[in-house]
Amino acid sequence: MRSTMMDFPLTVRQIFEHGRTLYADSMVVTSQAGGARRIEFGALAERAEKLAAGLRRLGVGPGDRVATFAWNNQEHQEAYFAVPGMGAVLHTLNIRLSVEQLRYIIGHAEDSVIIADASLAPVLGPVLAGEPEELKTVQHLIVFGAGDRSGLPPHIDYEELLAAERSGYPWPDVAETSAAAMCYTSGTTDRPKGVVYSHRSTFLHSLGVCSGEALGLSQHDRLLPVVPMFHGNAWGMPYAGWLVGADLLLPDRFVQAGLLARFIATERATLATAVPTVWHDILGLDPGSVDLSSLRMIMCGGAAVPRSLIEAYEQRFGVRMVQGWGLTETSPVASLAFPPKNVPAERAMDYRATAGRPLGGVEARVVDDAGQVLPSDGHATGEIEVRGPWVTGAYYRDPAPDKFRDGWLRTGDVGRIDPRGYITISDRAKDVVKSGGEWISTLELESALISHPAVREAAVIATPDERWGERPLACIACPPGQSVRPEELRAHLSGLVVKWWLPERWAFVDEVPRTSVGKYDKKLLRARDAEGSLEVVVNGETAGQAAAPRPEEPQPAGEPPRPATPS
Repeated sequence: MRSTMMDFPLTVRQIFEHGRTLYADSMVVTSQAGGARRIEFGALAERAEKLAAGLRRLGVGPGDRVATFAWNNQEHQEAYFAVPGMGAVLHTLNIRLSVEQLRYIIGHAEDSVIIADASLAPVLGPVLAGEPEELKTVQHLIVFGAGDRSGLPPHIDYEELLAAERSGYPWPDVAETSAAAMCYTSGTTDRPKGVVYSHRSTFLHSLGVCSGEALGLSQHDRLLPVVPMFHGNAWGMPYAGWLVGADLLLPDRFVQAGLLARFIATERATLATAVPTVWHDILGLDPGSVDLSSLRMIMCGGAAVPRSLIEAYEQRFGVRMVQGWGLTETSPVASLAFPPKNVPAERAMDYRATAGRPLGGVEARVVDDAGQVLPSDGHATGEIEVRGPWVTGAYYRDPAPDKFRDGWLRTGDVGRIDPRGYITISDRAKDVVKSGGEWISTLELESALISHPAVREAAVIATPDERWGERPLACIACPPGQSVRPEELRAHLSGLVVKWWLPERWAFVDEVPRTSVGKYDKKLLRARDAEGSLEVVVNGETAGQAAAPRPEEPQPAGEPPRPATPS
């Protein structure tokens, strides 16, 4: 039997038209020095039409890559619709990458146009300086906003481009399977890889995150995506919020803790999304200066969310923090950590501290080193693999066969899945510590360490050990004016993890280095440890003055230690 259902294209344009038609009076609010600028969906839609017309007049055609180099602001939101709507591909450039990485990415993507924020001219200028071979495809630079543009090559002014066009751009028909946007991975272990999002995957991801099992977004929300629009499409929030008519609150470059807290309070944000670092920084503000009473939920992800952080926001502000998990390759939201119904209140936090359950349409499994599927029993540990309608099946111009297996994406995350489907990530495959043939979870150690009041940041890496192969090295950053001794931290950990996990080696640093997307840069920490530039303390003495003590014997193979987890 053949279906008689209407063939309705799932495209970014459908998101655009739905939002502009039904929610024309919803607002996009962009933070700026001393206040904010506002524009209704209807007026922004007209500007997006003019941008599409201007790009077309410059020669941009179907499939051409148009890059953006910008903060979360109104103009970036306009490009989010204009570029894919006209059949081109929106390519968001990570403004925090190095000159060499940016040149490689621009060249690899073969970008034809770059739309840039003038405030970022000092960052973009060196990338475009000279005539690098990687930039030979770039035909036009379009710049918007205030800022010193003297360091940029000849360019087109954004507002002048729009002013030369009329409203009513004739949007072309676009296949839902064609590319809408692309984002490159941060490339912490090798060269960045391009992930292409189709119109269909973007549409379905938007429906998924808006759904009742996810964020329950609606026109009554005021959505604040702090997570950058240049990374994973800001977790899909600019499209999801527009689809349901939620006001979009865009922080621009004003993402410091005090400014964000004020923006939340002034604009009465109801839902905000950001990495744990942001929420740690806001937690460190004077409590009397922070008003988060408008928030009904915080979605936190991009790195492991410590249980202590979730509890702190619940207890101090009465705000529910929900942990999300995903990758650039999963568009990126793949799972959210809501506890199951009928679970006792005292157990709910155990589930909220996991990576959550996959959203409808996404499947997850655990496999061993040989690729054999392991049981979802909450105990069997291996690599997490996922598949689904918004999970990529390949990289752009890079087959990378080792990243895919029989239609499943190999995430590189090590963990387990329980019978209810909850995923617990114990480590990244490249970060795991294997001591005496057994795994030690750096993420669980970090979560336990950061629950100590004198620890602001904690990153655990593997360091070579003559007897055990590897042992954990804990890199600790304390709050300003505070300090803590290794023996205090070991005593704190002793009730939270098994004894043989306890680190003997410690490095106290001013701050833990981070990658371009805010994650701990463990690759850099490992390099510093290898070259001896970390001042490592063993038993309270500088390494070399004392030998590391023998750790507790690990459990037999096949019985890895585990803190209490949901079952």
